[in-house]
Amino acid sequence: MVLVLVGVFATGAGLGRTVGDPLEWAAAAAGGEQSSAGGSAARTSARPVSLSVPAIDVSAPVKPVGEAPDGTIAVPPLARHEETGWYDRGPVPGDPGPAVIVGHVDTKNGPSVFYDLGKVRVGDTVEVTRDDGSVVVFTVDSVEHFPKDRLPAERVYGHEGPAGLRLITCGGQWVGGRTGYADNVIVFATRTTTRTP
Repeated sequence: MVLVLVGVFATGAGLGRTVGDPLEWAAAAAGGEQSSAGGSAARTSARPVSLSVPAIDVSAPVKPVGEAPDGTIAVPPLARHEETGWYDRGPVPGDPGPAVIVGHVDTKNGPSVFYDLGKVRVGDTVEVTRDDGSVVVFTVDSVEHFPKDRLPAERVYGHEGPAGLRLITCGGQWVGGRTGYADNVIVFATRTTTRTP
């Protein structure tokens, strides 16, 4: 089960694009189990509510996003472009496997929440606060750029391994049309600790 992805974002504003079925991936990630509410993967932890990336002065709310009407990964509405979106068909930040949080790089009016994501460096920390008051701290392993037609699906969406985090936005050259920016910028991070209230 390997999904071939054509980038996470279709435009510079950040409309999700995938090829394949996110529900199929979610089912595999959950060991074939899905919730009766329509497909979110089983989870054991509280939902994320805020994100902090001190190195780039980001402090933003996190809202769940799922699948857009066209089958792509949804993102927060442009009217709330300073908000990030947790892909709720995958792991909760802090649970085993890579959790995915997406955000806009810009809008027609200027920079957005993940505008400086490419400036994050190895060793920087990312904190995700969950609705039970716990804070999951991740340490950045790498920051990478990928052409949208060569996104490494298993590294981004693989369902095994330790608790990790993927922060994703657009990057590279603006090419317009349905593609928007040519690349995706992805921060790969691994959980280092969880602080409980």
